[in-house]
Amino acid sequence: MLLQQLINGLTLGSVYAIIALGYTMVYGILELINFAHGEVYMLGAYLGIILMGFFTATGVAGPGMSLALTVVFSAMFCAMYGFAMEKVAYKPLRNAPRLSPLISAIGISIFLQNFVMLTQGATDKVFPYQFGETALIISDVRMTATQVLIIAVSMLMMISLRLFVSRTRIGKAMRATSQDKTMATLVGIDVDMIISVTFVIGAVMAAIAGVMVAAYYGLVNYTIGYIAGIKAFTAAVLGGIGSIRGAMLGGIVLGLMESLGAAYISSEYKDAIAFVVLILILLVKPAGIFGRDIPEKV
Repeated sequence: MLLQQLINGLTLGSVYAIIALGYTMVYGILELINFAHGEVYMLGAYLGIILMGFFTATGVAGPGMSLALTVVFSAMFCAMYGFAMEKVAYKPLRNAPRLSPLISAIGISIFLQNFVMLTQGATDKVFPYQFGETALIISDVRMTATQVLIIAVSMLMMISLRLFVSRTRIGKAMRATSQDKTMATLVGIDVDMIISVTFVIGAVMAAIAGVMVAAYYGLVNYTIGYIAGIKAFTAAVLGGIGSIRGAMLGGIVLGLMESLGAAYISSEYKDAIAFVVLILILLVKPAGIFGRDIPEKV
């Protein structure tokens, strides 16, 4: 029972971690909470249903290849959306008071929710292809192929992002921009381009998470972005907002807490349990697990 819940929690936590990386990357560069990020995840899930339905109906490829094509095209579309969102909703407000881009983010979130509701309907949408019940069963522990895929893809994406930020030229420019935008500009870094790349990477990861969750649960509705966004933001804060490894760990920890809470306490209180544990951790370490306490300048 315990091992089964750990597997379920790891699956859920992997998704939270991917979405949380988008929050923490944008905050690390702009010190801005992009509350529209959860809706990018929701958009990726709906695109997954639409594209998978198209590939399945036309018989372009088998289920595995159709899912791969769905992930690629969903990621590309959401990357363009993330780029446009940054240029339209955030760049004009970059030098405005901090409350202005926050309100803009909330506005974009509400707009996209309502747009999807009006165009796709308010009822649940069903993923057009069920991947069967193929599973690895050991004793009473069951791990489906979809769970294995979600965990493997999530870990690969998190490791790849970590290497990208630490090893590549653009990644080094991102780190320099997060430390001091003015000095980064003076040494020749295109800060505008770096900010756009950050939004694009976050949108791609959210889109992939949306497609995988749609395939895993089989149902999607227009509110999933809000719920997952709040959970992922919690994971980012738990790990230390602005820290990539913190977002990874925070997502996994949050997923495990939810799964164990639902199994051993009550599924009705799993969200409350996660937030209570978060509050307790922040009382001990306000900056999060890997966050740094920065003294306030007076």
